[in-house]
Amino acid sequence: MTLLLDTQAFLWWVTDDRRLSKRARTAVAATPCVVSIASCWEMAIKASIGKLTVPLPVSRFMQEQLEINGFSLLPVALEAAAVVADLPFHHRDPFDRLLVAQAQQHGVAIVSADPVFTKYRVRRIW
Repeated sequence: MTLLLDTQAFLWWVTDDRRLSKRARTAVAATPCVVSIASCWEMAIKASIGKLTVPLPVSRFMQEQLEINGFSLLPVALEAAAVVADLPFHHRDPFDRLLVAQAQQHGVAIVSADPVFTKYRVRRIW
């Protein structure tokens, strides 16, 4: 099994934040993980408007953290982007909706504190 970390779970993992649940922490440590390019995009937007501070430019921060943690970057395929149009509106966050589509497309579980993911047909680890 592979895990898809949502943006917050990724940030909590790389900063060793206690808000990352023990179950999620254990799963991430023991399972191959991917981070969506959508999370990089989300972090870049939040950094540009002052809602997120990272110690390096976002692209460099992501590259370093992916390498340090052995995570892979998950690109956004046309199919996943198009599936977003057919998802029910349990959630309006465009980044999270894309993560749902990617999780469905690749058959992976999402690591997220957000319970809204359980309304979609994806497994949530928390």
